[in-house]
Amino acid sequence: QVQLVESGGGLVQPGGSLRLSCAASGSIFSINAMGWYRQAPGKQRELVAAITSGGSTNYADSVKGRFTISRDNAKNTVYLQMNSLKPEDTAVYYCNARIISAWQDRDYWGQGTQVTVSS
Repeated sequence: QVQLVESGGGLVQPGGSLRLSCAASGSIFSINAMGWYRQAPGKQRELVAAITSGGSTNYADSVKGRFTISRDNAKNTVYLQMNSLKPEDTAVYYCNARIISAWQDRDYWGQGTQVTVSS
């Protein structure tokens, strides 16, 4: 079984920072792209940031210059450093990874972690 476990969400004031982590575990052969998505109430899930196995990154325009995605391949973990947070960043954040396991080559999702930006 492969699973993604997220951590690091919470309540923060506008202008503050949070760091999200997502660790993949199980019978993993390799992990290709990893990313973070978010879904605010009443809105569709959207891509926030993604990173390839080689370290290439891309970001949503709304977070460029404020958020940084990184990964530790030895730990099968992806991070999202979020700085200068705004109320509009409030959402449930989901980790995603394309994983090749003993049985499958598919996308996996984490359970989601709530990020609330409010004074």
